[in-house]
Amino acid sequence: MQITSRDNSLLRQARQVRDGKVQDLIFVEGLRLCEEALRSNLTIEAVIYSVELANKERAAVAIDELTKASRRAGSVSEKLLESISYTKTPQGIVLLAQRPSSGMERLNEVAGDQALFVVLHQLNNPVNVGAIVRTAEAAGVNGLIATRHTSDPFSPKSLRGAMGSAFRLPIWSDAEYSEVIEWCRTRHINTVCSSVSAESSYTALDWTKGTALVLGPESTGLTDGETAAANQTVKIPMHGDVESLNVSVAAGILLFEAARQRDFTS
Repeated sequence: MQITSRDNSLLRQARQVRDGKVQDLIFVEGLRLCEEALRSNLTIEAVIYSVELANKERAAVAIDELTKASRRAGSVSEKLLESISYTKTPQGIVLLAQRPSSGMERLNEVAGDQALFVVLHQLNNPVNVGAIVRTAEAAGVNGLIATRHTSDPFSPKSLRGAMGSAFRLPIWSDAEYSEVIEWCRTRHINTVCSSVSAESSYTALDWTKGTALVLGPESTGLTDGETAAANQTVKIPMHGDVESLNVSVAAGILLFEAARQRDFTS
């Protein structure tokens, strides 16, 4: 179906989803990310693609598969696609999909004795959130928790950074910090914070046990009270006068130490 400016109900819906005004749908842009959504068995509500992209061989195959899996589909001009695009340069295709379930129940299913989790507490940069989600999947994390006031892991910018990992990794969103700490405690999951004032290096920690890595806001970090609520603190030793690392970089260092220990003992 060719969509025109006169037939703009689907375009209007896409803009509302893009802007976070429709809670049960997510906005996915770009051919590779749309293919990841299809492979991850997301329920696809609509696909909107440019006529120009549909003329490319590889894209045509993917568009055909996406169209068959979608409830609504249509082609538009590059100009109309630009009007709904989240990026400065339109990626040629957008899909609207049902938001994956993201409650405590998803994590209950994977909360075993040796499970590894990441807790994102009030991280407000969606680029960092997306990068951590991607790193978490790569490091073998079992699930991720995003507390209230953390950037939505399913926002367009976070999804671009996660490159499909958010579609597959179990996520619990909008949780209260105290609720998360208690959830971990009742399941004998060790909560670990990173702090420059910690006495122990992250390499000295036994990451093979059930563990939840808690990461705080980019600008301020965790408060003393939030750190005290966790079981342990560790530090990443650094040279020079560097005070701290980007939170996504720190997450990668810590999570791949956990992966190294777990791979060594498996």
